[in-house]
Amino acid sequence: MIALERAIAAYLDYLRLERGLATATLRAYAADLRDYADARGSTAGWADGPDAALRYLAARTRRGRRHDPGLAPTSLRRRAASIRGFYRFAFGEGLIGVDVAAHIDLPRMPRLLPDTLTVAEVGRLLDAAAAAGARDRALLELLYAAGLRISEALRLDLEDVSLDGQFVRVIGKGDRERLVPIGEVAIAAIRDWLDGPREALVAAHHVAPIRGGPMFLGDRGHRLARQQAWATVRRAARDAGIRAPVSPHTLRHSFATHLLEGGADLRIVQELLGHASISTTQLYTHVTGERIREVYARAHPRA
Repeated sequence: MIALERAIAAYLDYLRLERGLATATLRAYAADLRDYADARGSTAGWADGPDAALRYLAARTRRGRRHDPGLAPTSLRRRAASIRGFYRFAFGEGLIGVDVAAHIDLPRMPRLLPDTLTVAEVGRLLDAAAAAGARDRALLELLYAAGLRISEALRLDLEDVSLDGQFVRVIGKGDRERLVPIGEVAIAAIRDWLDGPREALVAAHHVAPIRGGPMFLGDRGHRLARQQAWATVRRAARDAGIRAPVSPHTLRHSFATHLLEGGADLRIVQELLGHASISTTQLYTHVTGERIREVYARAHPRA
């Protein structure tokens, strides 16, 4: 029987070479499975049946105990999914003789609705960003215009943005590529950033012209850091007088919600967001349903 550590290494190689998963996703799988391999009792009986995996997951559900807080529901579900995927691979490759994955159920996820802003709040947020500077305005306008993840926006190079074609080329999760249209307001904000401050930064810091250089630069000429981008969004929210927590992902959620409220087809929104499964996008239909009920309750005389 192959050792657990070797089986995990083979599975991670499969995910990297055949499935082409992103580096961050691979790190998450590796961390989950390393924790499982390091747990007491997992190594010895891992291939004999589901008992080792089920004991491990049961232990990780404990919450509130001293020195053993357990995992949050979202983390527990991801951990179970990682282990089930590993066992499915091990059984399919003939590394084990028992279909352990069939005995592992994913814990139910609490339905967490995404935080969104109203159209008016987004307008105030973008106005505040514009007052702060061309880069802040261009970044936030793009996040809202294209519904990008912050990591996707920060990975953009100049060649990924077509101002004449009015679209951006985005590499999303799993290295999936998509083309996302952007509107005239975002185009104008991007032009102001490219033709003014960014051009000066490129010249001052001799930015490497590979693929045109990073789309968003920090003050020292390097690619804008994630922490700086988050600070930009938080500062704009504060200046706009928005008290609710706002993150770059809030703009992505607002993008999807506002499109659906405006009558966009769910499949189109799925493509724009880069979701692999439409079930992920369907969460936004619940959000818009809640909004409809709120409007009905306020507006109908017999609500």
